[in-house]
Amino acid sequence: MDGTVRFRETTAGDAASIAAIYALYVRDTIISFETEPPAAAEMSRRIASVGERYPWLLAEQGGQVLGYAYAGEHRSRAAYRWDVDVAVYLAAAAHRRGIGRRLYQVLFDMLRLQGYINAYAGISLPNAASVGLHESLGFAPVGIYRKVGYKHGAWHDVGWWALNLQAPPAVPAEPLPYPQLDRAVLHTLLETA
Repeated sequence: MDGTVRFRETTAGDAASIAAIYALYVRDTIISFETEPPAAAEMSRRIASVGERYPWLLAEQGGQVLGYAYAGEHRSRAAYRWDVDVAVYLAAAAHRRGIGRRLYQVLFDMLRLQGYINAYAGISLPNAASVGLHESLGFAPVGIYRKVGYKHGAWHDVGWWALNLQAPPAVPAEPLPYPQLDRAVLHTLLETA
């Protein structure tokens, strides 16, 4: 197997691999508050839906998907449109290798190019590894929703962390939809991850 970890945009063809990674988080942990793992067809629909406005990236090695990161809408009201929620999920073999960090760094560079100002991450608690990753990337805690989700026989908290992606301009331009970003710039960001 080729030892190089490669970063690229996610396609609908990656849905089964992404669904398999995510299923472990849904079934076996409190990290995701979903209770039934989505099938590949549903994951394909999500990839297409997110890709209309936001990046969805993955890391692979030797054709095997190691993890993925994506951005999505923070809130639906218009004044929030310069903010995004972000998430990263890794296969067990990809933990503690810097892959989540690299996925996020490329994702954040793309979001800056689009004109987004703030990124938010919701983390089911306790989750020291995720808190550590986010804080090492500059996220700061902003609050905790106490006992907000019931899963695996218990109530769980969700902490929220925020990252300022760039200084907010006095009058911001509309965020650029992801498909409109310069493909050559995106290719360079992915190749240098």
